Amino acid sequence: MTEVVLLFVIVVSGTSGELCLARAMRGMGEVVDFHPSALLNTLARALRIRWLWLGIALLAIDLVALLAMLSAENVSFVVPMTALSYVVGAVGGACFLGERVGRERWMGVLLVCAGVALVFAGRR
Repeated sequence: MTEVVLLFVIVVSGTSGELCLARAMRGMGEVVDFHPSALLNTLARALRIRWLWLGIALLAIDLVALLAMLSAENVSFVVPMTALSYVVGAVGGACFLGERVGRERWMGVLLVCAGVALVFAGRR
């Protein structure tokens, strides 16, 4: 049961963190100037966006949960199971970021789900 909770935390916090970072960076606009001073200016602006900090916090939670999961399970089980984040990412991209997710992507998400189900069925 602990593994299921950890997997849930990994998938939800990791993907939510990435979605928050994406939202923060979309608010910043595209980075077009890569000179060191311009990058520092961009970083300073990014550090003032709350979505960025929320994303970093969620990714930190993801890391701690992943470390806990890896201490209890084989990496050959953990890494494929975390592929469920692709499902949450597609749903989050569509709902939270307003992205258009086409039929081909949804079919890919279903294939990922099938792969995760096979890995879970072959557990131990």
